[in-house]
Amino acid sequence: MDPLLSRITINPEQNFGKPSIRGMRYRVQDVLGMMAAGDPPEDVLLAFPDLDMEDIRACLAYATALMTSSEIVTA
Repeated sequence: MDPLLSRITINPEQNFGKPSIRGMRYRVQDVLGMMAAGDPPEDVLLAFPDLDMEDIRACLAYATALMTSSEIVTA
């Protein structure tokens, strides 16, 4: 397993079961949405001050894993 993926958590009782970052209420989809809109990582980190660059990389790794695997293991 990619060590970055251990930063992605899924809890059915948090964020409606959507993948989140390190058990916080920051959703992977929000980070990816900002990146897709063209926001640089620095702006993502300003918008979500509890995150760091490794969290952004973890979101990208998670999206890559979704596109390349039928089974994803997260923490």
